[in-house]
Amino acid sequence: MRSLTVIYLAILGIAIGVEIAAGAFVAPVIFFPQKYLGEGVLTHFQSGILMTQVFLKMNLLIGFVALYSIIYEVQVFMMRKNYDFFSFIASILVIILTGLFLFYYTPFIVHAQQLGALETTTEAFATMHKQSEWVMKALMLAQFGLLVRRGLLSQK
Repeated sequence: MRSLTVIYLAILGIAIGVEIAAGAFVAPVIFFPQKYLGEGVLTHFQSGILMTQVFLKMNLLIGFVALYSIIYEVQVFMMRKNYDFFSFIASILVIILTGLFLFYYTPFIVHAQQLGALETTTEAFATMHKQSEWVMKALMLAQFGLLVRRGLLSQK
């Protein structure tokens, strides 16, 4: 069980790192290419298409991490060894938030992009995009809570 915990902590840390990197490092470069390449390189819509591709790849990782998380927490619950109510609830939250991001927000954004640039300038798109950002922040917070809590419990 110890090796599964180490894997769990590692993938939680990797997922959090990738999420931070995508939002804090990749997005500013993709959405402001003129800062590095000059004017007229990419439109905001084209930058959005590129950023979506980054998130589609990231979705594979966060989906795997959410699945591993709930399997791990259910297994711990069934074994009654190192069971922690906070971790179990946080894992359920990770599953819900990941599901929302993967199966609700991402498809909406991809569909809007497929309809064209005008569709991504609507109020509905702006609202959904802002909500997806909040879901991702909440997901990172839940993952961080799991990382800290499980890390502390593994020390006992």
